[in-house]
Amino acid sequence: MQLRALTVILIACIIWVLSSAFSPFAEALTQVKLYDLTYQQCPPELAKGAVTSGGTTMAANCFLVTGKAKNDTNKTVYDADIFGRIYDANNDPVMQNRTRLGSIDEIPPGVSDFELRISVAANQPLPLKLKQFKASGFSAQIRK
Repeated sequence: MQLRALTVILIACIIWVLSSAFSPFAEALTQVKLYDLTYQQCPPELAKGAVTSGGTTMAANCFLVTGKAKNDTNKTVYDADIFGRIYDANNDPVMQNRTRLGSIDEIPPGVSDFELRISVAANQPLPLKLKQFKASGFSAQIRK
């Protein structure tokens, strides 16, 4: 009985070792600081759009959020998701229940500029308040 238990344990260990040898390499998320945030109205060629919610179409204003992305690693960060909160002049959220706002394809090491297009319902008062912006991506391309 003990020999059978040892055999089962040995087989399990061999399977575990072999499966880890053939597992794909997991890339860890890299955090990127976003700062010096500003926004401006979109140029006319980008300004077309609407905000839809629950099947209803509402008039919308287009804005470009710009800022700096600081990649403290020595590797390019790919497919970085941008997270943040945007509020109107009354401190009401512009993107209800949504903190992922967009993405940046590549962020090289060091400081670089980024730009994000957003649509805001026309009835939300300005100025906008940009809060808690950050990005996180991968040290190798994930999306093709």
